Amino acid sequence: MRILFVGDVFGESGRRCVEALVPKLRADRAIDFVVVNGENAARGLGIYEKQAKSLLSPGVADAITLGNHSFRQKEIFPLLDDIKVPIVRPANLHKRSPGRGLCFVEATDAATGTTVEVAVLNLMGSISLDVGESAFEMVDAVVDKALARTPILLVDMHAEATSEKVAMGIHLAGRATAVVGTHTHVQTSDARVLKGGTGYITDLGMSGPHGDSVIGVRSDIILKRFLTGIGERFVPGTEGVQLEGAIVDLDAATGRATGIEAIRIPFSG
Repeated sequence: MRILFVGDVFGESGRRCVEALVPKLRADRAIDFVVVNGENAARGLGIYEKQAKSLLSPGVADAITLGNHSFRQKEIFPLLDDIKVPIVRPANLHKRSPGRGLCFVEATDAATGTTVEVAVLNLMGSISLDVGESAFEMVDAVVDKALARTPILLVDMHAEATSEKVAMGIHLAGRATAVVGTHTHVQTSDARVLKGGTGYITDLGMSGPHGDSVIGVRSDIILKRFLTGIGERFVPGTEGVQLEGAIVDLDAATGRATGIEAIRIPFSG
């Protein structure tokens, strides 16, 4: 079985990029299941309802993960609370906040033709981010819940600190099928399979504008902030758009990863 993880979708150019390239990737690379981090789709701050529904169109994403901007756009709250919609926000946010951190989605393993269940778990780091509790304090119980239903567990660790992402990968090695990092928008070069068969990469990167932006936001705006201390409303860049992420191969019967490959694909649309 083959899984595609798509790094943080930034702005409308990122969304268009994902919706154009993912169906082709599914066909060309025999992708069976796609997880997209969409927490920056709404001009870098959260995700709009229309964007979420568009990304979840047939042939694009099978599940959407979020992060520290999960609640920026209040219009998304009904979708977060709808158990039929495969969108998850970090499971360790405040317990009374909208949505859930774990969902289960059916998928077809093309290699065997069988239907399998995939668990998608979203977590968030504590360093420089506001969480309800440490992901490390609550994750074991959630992982046990997921593995009681399916051996295929995909984890998006949305975190600022590299150390937290690496530590979570090691903590879940041999239990999760894959642990991938998001949030920093810079793809790392450490894709590997950890002991026990867990695919890992510290950051998937960003699916959006790389040519005229500082991690998604138009570069002139960010430079002004750094050079003068004067900030203004963030505006996404529009140039050098590309999809970044990773492809994980796994044994669907055991949930163990057999390989992981970081990808970076330019988009000219």
